[in-house]
Amino acid sequence: MSDLATLIADLPDRSLMVLDDDMALRTRLGRALEQRGFDVRMASGVTEALDMVKTAAPAFAVLDMRLEDGSGLAVVQAIQDVRPDARVIMLTGYGNIATAVAAVKAGAVDYLAKPADADDITRALLAIGVAAAPPENPMSADRVRWEHIQRVYELCGHNVSDTARRLSMHRRTLQRILAKRAPR
Repeated sequence: MSDLATLIADLPDRSLMVLDDDMALRTRLGRALEQRGFDVRMASGVTEALDMVKTAAPAFAVLDMRLEDGSGLAVVQAIQDVRPDARVIMLTGYGNIATAVAAVKAGAVDYLAKPADADDITRALLAIGVAAAPPENPMSADRVRWEHIQRVYELCGHNVSDTARRLSMHRRTLQRILAKRAPR
């Protein structure tokens, strides 16, 4: 038995919710986490997940950030209201600093970009009081700058002129940056 499987087997409550609107991903991830020892329940949307939380809040949750019927942040908050000790991981295909901060403020313990490996998710769920290892491939300085600009742009309601003023940059320069793809 692996170290992770031993840790999971020793848990008093192994209930885990997987919330994702992509059925194939949800099923694959649910099976993988079930094989590692979790008692998995799956939901395809915010409404279904909120109903599950009202019935029995899970000890662990792996939630997608953007769903067809809302945001996974609403589910994080609902879980934290009912069960403050729950460990929630946010998954998203749209990783940016602003949403990561929002997820952590709502009560998530970690934020992972898709595609995330089931072992990485399990480690994040069980990392009680352990600092995360430094990333193998940290963001470049250009990517950090781009993320900051995107965050300010989002906070300004996608208003280019207001964003440019707040960032002390020329509006046309900002428009050129926004038109480009995100740097790696």
